[in-house]
Amino acid sequence: MSKTEQNQEVAAAKAGMDAKTARKYLRGGQLPSESKPDRNWRTRPDPFAEVWEKLRVLVDANPGLEAKTLFESLQREYPGRFSDGQLRTLQRRLKHWRGTEGPSKEVFFSQKHVPGRLSQSDFTHMTSLGITVGGQSFSHLLYHFVLAYSNWETAAICYSESFESLSDGLQNALWELGGVPVQHQTDRMSTAVNNMSDEREFTTRYEALLRHYRLEGRKIQTGKANENGDVEQRHYRLKKAVEQALLLRDCRDFASVGQYETFLRMLLAQLNAGRRQRLAEEMQYLRALPERRLESAKRERVKVDSGSLVYVDRNTYSVHSRLIGERVEARIQAERIEIWYAGRKVEELPRLRGRGKHRVDYRHIIDWLVRKPGAFENYRYRDELFPTSRFRMAWDALREVTPQRANKRYLELLEIAAKNGEARVDDALRCLLEEGEIGEGKLSAEAVLALLNEESNLLPATQIAVADVSLSSFDELLGGAAEVVQ
Repeated sequence: MSKTEQNQEVAAAKAGMDAKTARKYLRGGQLPSESKPDRNWRTRPDPFAEVWEKLRVLVDANPGLEAKTLFESLQREYPGRFSDGQLRTLQRRLKHWRGTEGPSKEVFFSQKHVPGRLSQSDFTHMTSLGITVGGQSFSHLLYHFVLAYSNWETAAICYSESFESLSDGLQNALWELGGVPVQHQTDRMSTAVNNMSDEREFTTRYEALLRHYRLEGRKIQTGKANENGDVEQRHYRLKKAVEQALLLRDCRDFASVGQYETFLRMLLAQLNAGRRQRLAEEMQYLRALPERRLESAKRERVKVDSGSLVYVDRNTYSVHSRLIGERVEARIQAERIEIWYAGRKVEELPRLRGRGKHRVDYRHIIDWLVRKPGAFENYRYRDELFPTSRFRMAWDALREVTPQRANKRYLELLEIAAKNGEARVDDALRCLLEEGEIGEGKLSAEAVLALLNEESNLLPATQIAVADVSLSSFDELLGGAAEVVQ
């Protein structure tokens, strides 16, 4: 004190203590906190002394047990012996035991990342953010790719954890990056394996993908998500950034999936902008890309059965009836199925998600259905032959008016839709159904064709008639109010 002040009295006053106290600390050569002896005695008897050994055995056998659970168990076993206020005492006792005698805890070792060496990727669900497309809930995932050193990241929309989504996502990331790191780390990918049903097939295709890009594959231990910590942390950060961007946008609805993709690309470009310097360091160590991408599609040779159906990836799809009995090649993409015959693509269908699903297009089989109308009633996939709700309403109306000929007359409507356009026929059905009474011949192929030939007779879907408002009524209203005030 005397080195910075004129005397000890001034120094003690500034420290907020008496000068005698200050001289005592100076003579002792210890700070006040150092001179205070550690308390190693109890101020009151331990209320858990008699039951502690029992509790210790329980916690030793089940380290996850919490003090509150043990305390409630004691209260049930010894009614009236332990009051609620003693819970804190047990918590301190248990904490002290765990810190001095309890089992060791798992140690997490922070890693030093080297530029250009490690990349990580994983799927993450985005449904919790409440994003909609065209007013409809948009359930989807993101395939998320991250460079461990620079944290450069990119993401791609997908709808399931499949190999095709993994392959497309990884290749898109590498080609956008413009280089290939040494290692690529993922989790055990159990969901993607299950979606393929054959682990050996998945392993073979995944190893082929890694070989094509000369990537060294790494997998984390089962249940150890922290080992994929960089991408897991980026999941959280990216979702938070998307949430904030949606709040700024003040709307979670997008006109199309393409608009949502553009939104994500702009956000990712903004996030990556602050990583340019570290990314530049990584780019020096990345290896060159191969000459071309590796095809992600899985190819299957399948036979078209007598129902004009093919069975691809455990789901059912219809193809044109002219292919019945032929063998075709199904190319399974992440979001679509391509059907090839004689070296030419003959169909492109949206890929069904899940298992045991079916997609039957009435255009593929309508030419034979109109020849066999009796087959429609109990057709296994009959519900697939109502392309819109108005087609179903038309069939229900026909069954009420002409139940014996309802199937034949409905199939004639469906044939017109296949030849003249589904949307046009749907519009014609709307006009006929809005007329009210559907009598004999009112809802028929002839009536629909007549409307299609004179499209000017088709009324718009919504007509709103707003009557002219007489301004004098406001004068009367205001005049009446003025009289009341007077």
